[in-house]
Amino acid sequence: MRICLVLEGCYPYVHGGVSTWMHSYIEAMKEHEFVLWVIGAKAEDRGKFVYDLPDNVVEVHEVFLDDALRLSGERAQVSFTEEELRSLRELVNLGSPDWDVLFNLFHTRGVHPLSFLQSREFIDLFTQICMEEYPYAAYADAFHTVRSMLLPVLYLMGCEVPEAQIYHAISTGYGGLLACLGGGGINHAPVLLTEHGIYTREREEEIISAEWVSPAFRPRWIRFFYMLSEQIYHRAWRITSLFGRARLIQIGMGAPADACQVIPNGIQCERFCDIPFKPDDGWVDIGAVVRMAPIKDVKTLIHAFHELSSRVDNVRLHILGGVDDQEYADECYELVEQLGVRNLEFTGRVNVVEYMRKLDFTVLTSISEGQPLSVLESFAAARPCVTTDVGCCRELLEGEEGDDFGTAGFYVPPMYREGLSRAMERMCSSRTLRETMGQIGRNRVNAYYRHERMLDDYRKLYSDTADQFGLNQFGLER
Repeated sequence: MRICLVLEGCYPYVHGGVSTWMHSYIEAMKEHEFVLWVIGAKAEDRGKFVYDLPDNVVEVHEVFLDDALRLSGERAQVSFTEEELRSLRELVNLGSPDWDVLFNLFHTRGVHPLSFLQSREFIDLFTQICMEEYPYAAYADAFHTVRSMLLPVLYLMGCEVPEAQIYHAISTGYGGLLACLGGGGINHAPVLLTEHGIYTREREEEIISAEWVSPAFRPRWIRFFYMLSEQIYHRAWRITSLFGRARLIQIGMGAPADACQVIPNGIQCERFCDIPFKPDDGWVDIGAVVRMAPIKDVKTLIHAFHELSSRVDNVRLHILGGVDDQEYADECYELVEQLGVRNLEFTGRVNVVEYMRKLDFTVLTSISEGQPLSVLESFAAARPCVTTDVGCCRELLEGEEGDDFGTAGFYVPPMYREGLSRAMERMCSSRTLRETMGQIGRNRVNAYYRHERMLDDYRKLYSDTADQFGLNQFGLER
């Protein structure tokens, strides 16, 4: 079949958990053709792929959000129907617009985004919002917020839509919007959704702490992303998550329970299964396989390791991963200098399989996660983990119902510096404990998180979709 994968801010532009997963997924699904419909932040990244795309990627359609922000100039006035005005009013108010009406307006009719944003109708709606929600905020600040929120959405709805039989979004948000445009809106094809983390919750966490968002407008930005998620939760024929709690969150946010199913991540265990335990050289080596980004909370890790080093002499920390946010990375490097942290190395991107030979255990300090591949890979190499209690990390460490393998590590609340330091110290205290927990982790991955099992589940998802909607492998309705 010809499947359009809709991706936002990840593959094929950057390395990381979702990108790694996506690349191996496409390579393994050789029986399908894939069209990539990818959303990036900056047009300067056009064509700058960090992966060699597999042969079964037949097209790549790139869309960049900053292109929307560069739209300018006077646009012709447009007469909106009453139905269109109702949907536009719901959109501006972050309610429940009729997206089919909006798709028709901005895609089929080809109305330019500025034709609406420069219209009397928009100014009237915006003025009403200011009076009701922001009576004490500067008019210019409110106008910039509302305009910058709406402009990418209107721009995306006018994008060229690639042809496909199935539109499979790998997040909600802008990616979910494009999947609904291509599938349900224009080509009347089935829409699928796979969430590795709960996108809306992650955006909410970022917005709450973001300096670029005025406190007065944070609730509005959060409502905006909930509105986008609501659309694909209602339109997707099947919605997958990585673990049970994530499925319940999706249902709580409006996804139909009978559309939601769990497909856990899977890794290629054979790549890690022959890695021996590290020789006892007098050092305990800790690895953190993370991108340098705020959501990974590397700063808390640095502080915790600094505290650990004051109590344990023979410990080293290796932070393995590329730079996702240069400003944040520079702040981390500066923090290490300020604290005078010894025995800490930023390696940059490395071959994790090879580097795992140097490690005794791994640590993950993320503020938000889904089902982290780094933990599964650590387990496959029989390395136990210390993690924050986010996503399904607790379930990975302790097992879910029916899993009696045992405990493969320790978890602590996010951003809990002292607790993290103590958990790492406990792991450092006993080689026997590390080897026992590491073997438990390996057994768990072999039983429940193999790549082959995950692929079988997604193949069945595509097969069931084809049967439901009368598709065949040649792209024709039966």
